[in-house]
Amino acid sequence: MIVQSPARVRGKYEQPIASIRYDDASVRKVPFGDLRLADFTWSVPWRKFRSVHGQTHYSGRYASATMAGPVVYESRLELARLLLADMDPAVRGIYAQPCHLTARVGGRVRRHVPDFLLVMDSGVVRVVNVKPADRAADPKIAEALAWPGELVGRHGWEYEIWSGADRVLLENVRFLAAYRRPGLVPEADIERAWECVRDGDRLGVAERRLAAGRPDHEARPALLALVWSGRLTTDLSRPLSGDWVLRRSA
Repeated sequence: MIVQSPARVRGKYEQPIASIRYDDASVRKVPFGDLRLADFTWSVPWRKFRSVHGQTHYSGRYASATMAGPVVYESRLELARLLLADMDPAVRGIYAQPCHLTARVGGRVRRHVPDFLLVMDSGVVRVVNVKPADRAADPKIAEALAWPGELVGRHGWEYEIWSGADRVLLENVRFLAAYRRPGLVPEADIERAWECVRDGDRLGVAERRLAAGRPDHEARPALLALVWSGRLTTDLSRPLSGDWVLRRSA
């Protein structure tokens, strides 16, 4: 699939365009080749959030710890990818529906709104589209997802089509997300837990040591807050239990 270059296309949309909506209701059109991360400062999702009685999709606003504010999603699958990004310490920025892409592909004008744009600590920018595996395998949908990937790849950014993850992993991340909000667990308790836990501790052992005579369950929130933040890691493909092995991050 070829996204045609300006030298090969005449007329409207001679080059791919990214349209970005801002919080003052303005829209800026940027040639995709000139697009920079700074262009998303003060941007808002391209589509307005909608929720009506009887709608078939599941949409909402998620209170992101990474963004210290709401991020929109339009399906449960999008919410799952959003949760994973929010928990990932390598992600420092999450933009939902970041822009509206327009390009001439094979002589035909195509349009697309990516689901997410992730900004990594490394400086890498990743454009993410979320589609169930059965739909992504449909030739028409696969084609619709392919040309944005070619465009993004030529720009030097990463491109991801995400169709889900292990069920236990997602259940653990959903559970841990309850500990993402600053202040829910006192910071002093979190730092006390960090000083107490040893690399390789099982969760139950760390709880007993940290509880110091109190009921063990009272120590668990601080430890789980450390897992959410990435300061402690464990095998999230295993169901939550006292046998979780905790590792201190570098």
